[in-house]
Amino acid sequence: MESTFGAIKKKFGESVKSKNRVAQENEMLCKIIAYNITVLIRSMVKMGITPDFFTSVGIKNIVSVKET
Repeated sequence: MESTFGAIKKKFGESVKSKNRVAQENEMLCKIIAYNITVLIRSMVKMGITPDFFTSVGIKNIVSVKET
């Protein structure tokens, strides 16, 4: 748990900008969500997983990602 907090602080900064308590909590929740998204994307890249969001609703892939 501590290592996760350390990683979030390193990536998004140690402090929050908001003054209001509720806004501070929301800002921290946003940082946690953003961190989780970065972990998910990194895992997808490592495993070679390509998301296919549009075929389930009948739309062909609109965006193609080119690997460098």
